[in-house]
Amino acid sequence: MSFYNLTDFLEPINIALISEDAEFREGQMGKSIAIYQDEFPDLSEVDIVIAGCNETRGNGASINTDAGVNQIRKEFYSLYYWHKEIKIADLGNICIGATVADTYAAIKTVAEEIIKSGKKFILLGGTHDLTLAQYEAYRSQSKIIEATGVDSYIDLSIDNPLKSKNFLMEILTGEPNFIRHYNHIGFQSYYVHPHMLETMDKLRFDCYRLGKVKENIEEMEPVIRSSDMLSFDLAAMGASTFHEGSSPNGFNGEEASTLLRYAGMSETMSSVGIYGYNQSHDPFNTMAKQVSQMMWYYIDGVYLGRQEASLDNKEMFTEFHIAFGAIDATFIHSRKTGRWWMSMPDKKLIPCSENDFKQAGNNEMPERWLRFQERGA
Repeated sequence: MSFYNLTDFLEPINIALISEDAEFREGQMGKSIAIYQDEFPDLSEVDIVIAGCNETRGNGASINTDAGVNQIRKEFYSLYYWHKEIKIADLGNICIGATVADTYAAIKTVAEEIIKSGKKFILLGGTHDLTLAQYEAYRSQSKIIEATGVDSYIDLSIDNPLKSKNFLMEILTGEPNFIRHYNHIGFQSYYVHPHMLETMDKLRFDCYRLGKVKENIEEMEPVIRSSDMLSFDLAAMGASTFHEGSSPNGFNGEEASTLLRYAGMSETMSSVGIYGYNQSHDPFNTMAKQVSQMMWYYIDGVYLGRQEASLDNKEMFTEFHIAFGAIDATFIHSRKTGRWWMSMPDKKLIPCSENDFKQAGNNEMPERWLRFQERGA
């Protein structure tokens, strides 16, 4: 399929409606990126492709074609574009189908074509179950991936008929399965049944409690770095963002932007979905501004990630050889980005943190090293 055939699944953008007939200033996103309006943009040189989808029926809601993705665009287009080297296109909104399954199919088709072409895909979505369609873009290629979800809940509720509350079950247990590993960031214990967490642990999936993440968010960088797709539910945000469904506790704006910057820096991350925005529950446009800034930090992360040298370029890295227990390991520290890697017994280098290096230096086995060995990744 050529990119131009994607127009069957897309609604172009009415830029005048978004800008309220005002001109975007020189240097703002709305003036600087390729936007699908009257003509489909040339994607040959594009690095990041954005699309929206206002599908909300997975949460039991009726069709809401004005769920608000364009409100996010309005805020995003007004931000200033710092990294001209990163080429961006916005393809408008993916059409809502007659059924939710039809919408999933349309998202899968668009996402698959973009990911297959080696570009990064950002989906601004309706409800969190659209993650299923995001995953299908990999599954249809038989591509084995590592996935990361950010959410205050773990959506494995088999007794809840709403797709937005049980979609993870299909992703993690469906056959054939192409999930090599799953990470869940920011769950809040009082929303998660203990047995559910035990199940995740038996499957060797890694779940990180909100409080632990907030204490040391840098520990999430290697988690996200090794992932292929990220699904971020805005329910993970704290109530200070005025978002419906938010817990009094949650990530603040800076923390959410940091996680998206990590996603941008990842060499393997090819798709990011940001789900759960509803304009009718955002009277002050606070959340629209938040999502637009998360996107800005993602782009910033892509730029930073490109500054990283190849691991073969020994001059740009510092090597440390450490023995912990009976294990000899090598740790590598980037002089450009400050990121860390550690060697496994098979000599494979995996992303790690400075804390892992310090633990090994104290003759303690880093938990990340142990978990990786346990799951035979």
